[in-house]
Amino acid sequence: MLRGEHVFRVVSKLNTDILVGYCWCGEAQESEDPITLWTWLLEHPDGHSSGRGGESPSAGRPQVLEPA
Repeated sequence: MLRGEHVFRVVSKLNTDILVGYCWCGEAQESEDPITLWTWLLEHPDGHSSGRGGESPSAGRPQVLEPA
């Protein structure tokens, strides 16, 4: 599985028609329409320069562990 900065994920909620898109910064969006969801994901990084709630963009980023 790919990890790190600039990796987006789209998964489906079990037993529903709802898709959940996850940005690498940790924010998520739900939609039944895949086009709407991918549009949000691809446009979402425009706000990363200011971070979420005044935090730095890396503050909400999951930690990536390298294999030993």
